[in-house]
Amino acid sequence: MKTLAYTLLLALCAFTAFAADATGKWSGTFTREEGDPSTGMVVLKQTGAEITGTAGPTMDEQMAISNGKIDGNKVTFELSAPNGLTLKMSLVLDGDTLKGDVTASREGQSMKAKLDLKREK
Repeated sequence: MKTLAYTLLLALCAFTAFAADATGKWSGTFTREEGDPSTGMVVLKQTGAEITGTAGPTMDEQMAISNGKIDGNKVTFELSAPNGLTLKMSLVLDGDTLKGDVTASREGQSMKAKLDLKREK
């Protein structure tokens, strides 16, 4: 029984050691469904399953991330813009690539976009 417990503990430690890490500065494109790509900049800090940081079109225009989390390679967070727009990010982390869907809503209207980022080194 002790052998099984130690084996499970080692497996858990190995899984944790290879877990995805979203920490870093990310840049790339933000593309609305019916629009040209624009820039996107995200700065993330991962602590366990919690994601904090900022995001916006440039480093000078950043908004605080809320409700940020990572589950496996799935990264989700929200942004609240000063104009009342709420953006929800649902991204997939694959090495130095972070990309996925953005949904934005304000006063009953919604918009969809794609976010495609690369980790800056």
